[in-house]
Amino acid sequence: MTGDLARRLVTDELWALTKPLLPPFTPRRQGGGTAPVDERMVLTAVVYVLTSGCPWRMLPPWLGVSPATAHRRFTAWTEAGVWRRLYRVAVRDELAGPGESGWAAAIVKAARLRAGQVPATGRRQAPRETATKARNH
Repeated sequence: MTGDLARRLVTDELWALTKPLLPPFTPRRQGGGTAPVDERMVLTAVVYVLTSGCPWRMLPPWLGVSPATAHRRFTAWTEAGVWRRLYRVAVRDELAGPGESGWAAAIVKAARLRAGQVPATGRRQAPRETATKARNH
């Protein structure tokens, strides 16, 4: 069951689109730690958190990735612009299949919202003016 869910979260097609977008893994400077984790497993863990609303610290052990590793890679991938490029490749350039482009768009939107960025559509909402602020100006 867990393998089935993992394959549904990150399908072969989604993995083929995402893999070239991921920055190369660089071990942390302090040394030690464990061997690098398979990137697809990490992406699956990140997608699980993004699409389920699960807190990082509650990441299920069956995913095979520690919460710290998943969060660290999510942060690195966000800073590297992976989600923006995945949206461009999968949705705008229409390189993903019909069902896959919608799933990729949902993942990208969830990632951008989780990171506190603008939604994937790129539309910014005008800041709301509060009644108190309006009276003071």
